[in-house]
Amino acid sequence: MIGLVLAAGAGRRLRPYTDTLPKALVPVDGDTTVLDLTLANFAEVGLTEAAIVVGYRKEAVYERRAALEAKYGIKLTLVDNDKAEEWNNAYSLWCARDVLGEGVILANGDTVHPVSVEHTLLAARGGDKRIILALDTVKSLADEEMKVVAEDGLGVRRITKLMDPATATGEYIGVTLIEPGAAADLADALKATFERDPDLYYEDGYQELVHRGFRIDVAPIGDVRWVEIDNHDDLAKGREIACLY
Repeated sequence: MIGLVLAAGAGRRLRPYTDTLPKALVPVDGDTTVLDLTLANFAEVGLTEAAIVVGYRKEAVYERRAALEAKYGIKLTLVDNDKAEEWNNAYSLWCARDVLGEGVILANGDTVHPVSVEHTLLAARGGDKRIILALDTVKSLADEEMKVVAEDGLGVRRITKLMDPATATGEYIGVTLIEPGAAADLADALKATFERDPDLYYEDGYQELVHRGFRIDVAPIGDVRWVEIDNHDDLAKGREIACLY
């Protein structure tokens, strides 16, 4: 199993930082970036390889690759997304379809979270589970969150931002464990998703899988501090949290 980071997005709401950097390389603790924190988590759970999907300002990631490899002891493969500034991340994850066959822990490039999340996902493996989503069942939800309805024995029934928060089981935090046996099904569902509408999220690809009868499981992460960094308010929260990890 290897790590996988989606770091192709432009992050326009974080300008001026993202005038020259992809969102994953915006500093959150001194010189430490979200990408640094994610790679440190991967290393702590024993991963020795990771792939990073790059697009917007990808040269900044290429320039830092050798230093990141040396710092975290992880061999990095960079996967180019040629439509990063045009299409949403269903296509971005599909670009890494060859990597999925190795089994991955997928992390969004804008999620600050503790390594306990990776430990939780790894501990949840087993049986016939093929995709496991890290789920926050503690946080109070609003309209912007990627909400999930899950049922015991059936797994995910719905995953979308477009639902009544009161009906949700919890929030998907942007970290998933994907077993090798799920790779082909997921890649096909992602392709169907972005071909239907290139502006859709990879979570819409997860919903496509559910519609096809594929079970996606969830693993509650407990009461931990994390944040998805979309704007400057989120960045301020990320800087409060990052120093803890």
